[in-house]
Amino acid sequence: TDVILFCASWQVTVPLSHLINALHSLKSSVGSSSSATAKPLQKQHASEQDLHSNEPTWSLRDLGLSDLGMRQLDEIVSGVLPRLSQQGVPSSSSPSQKAWRTSHLSSQSFFHNKHGEKCIFNSILIFYMLNICVPLFPVWVQSRGFKTLRKHKRLQAGFERPMEPDGFTPSFMKGVEEAKNELQEVVEFLRSPEKFTVLGGRLPKGILLVGPPGTGKTLLARAVAGEADVPFYYATGSEFDEMFVGVGASRIRNLFREAKANAPCVIFIDELDSVGGKRIESPMHPYSRQTINQLLAEMDGFKPNEGVIIIGATNFPEALDNALIRPGRFDMQVTVSKPDVKGRTEILNWYLRKIKVDPDIEAGIIARGTVGFSGADLENLVNQAALKAAVDGKNMVTLKELEFAKDKILMGPERRSVEIDKKNKEITAYHESGHAIVAYYTKDAMPINKATIMPRGPSLGHVSMLPEDDRWSETRAQLLAQMDVSMGGRVAEEIIFGNEFITTGASSDFDAATKIARMMVTRFGMCERLGVMTYADQTKQSPETQAAIEHEVRILLKDSYERARALLKSHAKEHKNLATALLQYETLDAKEIKMVLEGKALEIR
Repeated sequence: TDVILFCASWQVTVPLSHLINALHSLKSSVGSSSSATAKPLQKQHASEQDLHSNEPTWSLRDLGLSDLGMRQLDEIVSGVLPRLSQQGVPSSSSPSQKAWRTSHLSSQSFFHNKHGEKCIFNSILIFYMLNICVPLFPVWVQSRGFKTLRKHKRLQAGFERPMEPDGFTPSFMKGVEEAKNELQEVVEFLRSPEKFTVLGGRLPKGILLVGPPGTGKTLLARAVAGEADVPFYYATGSEFDEMFVGVGASRIRNLFREAKANAPCVIFIDELDSVGGKRIESPMHPYSRQTINQLLAEMDGFKPNEGVIIIGATNFPEALDNALIRPGRFDMQVTVSKPDVKGRTEILNWYLRKIKVDPDIEAGIIARGTVGFSGADLENLVNQAALKAAVDGKNMVTLKELEFAKDKILMGPERRSVEIDKKNKEITAYHESGHAIVAYYTKDAMPINKATIMPRGPSLGHVSMLPEDDRWSETRAQLLAQMDVSMGGRVAEEIIFGNEFITTGASSDFDAATKIARMMVTRFGMCERLGVMTYADQTKQSPETQAAIEHEVRILLKDSYERARALLKSHAKEHKNLATALLQYETLDAKEIKMVLEGKALEIR
């Protein structure tokens, strides 16, 4: 049951039971006569109040009545509640007069006590009410969602509160020296902005961090805020938009309003491409551009934006809108690339200090064998090694656990539960030995890291190769050597078992070789017939040009296949010895492969 309260300037609709509870609490606290009379009454019904003590109580603030004056409340109470005077307290012995219990009342108990009956509705009225309310129940449920948004205050979003930098400074960052140097001027501006304003210079409003995943873009943003000791606001691009129209733009406004009030500060938006992607004409989402438009206006709109540095991070800069990365917004781009051997050594030393490790381990040796690893990959490598040592019951991490973790990342986890018959195991051994033989005896091929016929990931065997140094570019000879190594597995199957017993295991090898050959022809200009010309989209080329490209790719693949065949035939003895060793030991590292090919005996494991 609801009660509508009218006044000259307001109108409030509240449940009757809630109003009675709130007004009775206030009445008992300010009315002297009522409080004096209520004492024996409360004592008389103490046990009954205990039964209702589990019901929730409501205050005037909860009901929206906190602005009412005492005089207005007295008038309302006098009209709704009976005046309990000191002389008019009913006797408990009289059965005809029952005291009105006013503590923690519900609407049902109100009618029971006021009118002396449990329900004032007859069965016919209840029947008609059910026929009306049941069809309208889904509409009521749907409307409650909108009432909740209007009546209840939304919790403050995480990115609307500054995060604590936790003392994180650039000294904690390893392997990204160039990026740290470029961001140093931002730190100087946040520390002493007057140093730049005196000369009339203006620091970039936005800094875009671009790089592969796991290279430390988020950590760099935290380091900038920690070094400058300013508030740091963090948000991801996917946090802005929701199902309601206008929520994204509103959150952008709230974020920048809070940041401007605490300037100088840093706003970091991770995965910027999810909120700052290129705008397209789409009738399905006519309001999808409101969020990015609001972001553009906040960064460089009509109103100035002083003292707020916006740092964005993405690994897909091609998807960003051109208006977002123009000068005046994200006009400074910092590339955060994967670390070189020096950077990997620093990162490994940093993480190895956090675990119990064998003091004889040299991080430089591990760094040379982890070419292409990002900072996150190296952290995962150390963590996997620590977990392996704990599982094996060791009290420290040794080089064996680090090698195990590296192989797990490069080749996938071992699948020892897979049962492979003897014939397939022999074919796999000769297949992987073919890769290893071609890689070992080809001049420009990468050095072998490990060969195994233990199923790892999706493959039955694997030969991993890692360069000794970082490769910034590759020559034509190196690309051809990679193709030859890829062909070695199928050539070995054909030589040893014949054309009738070649397997499907070389499909991924052919994919890799074909990709290299096609890139040599269409992108790298390494084809004499087609010359130094790129063919990005072959579907737009003439039929004659497409046929010429396919012809040159086939020639490169055929020549590579023949080179691998000739090499394996000339080293048939070494090929057989290596396959036999793989069948016996399942996994061989680079030193053991070299010993087998040189005719030396391996140590018994």
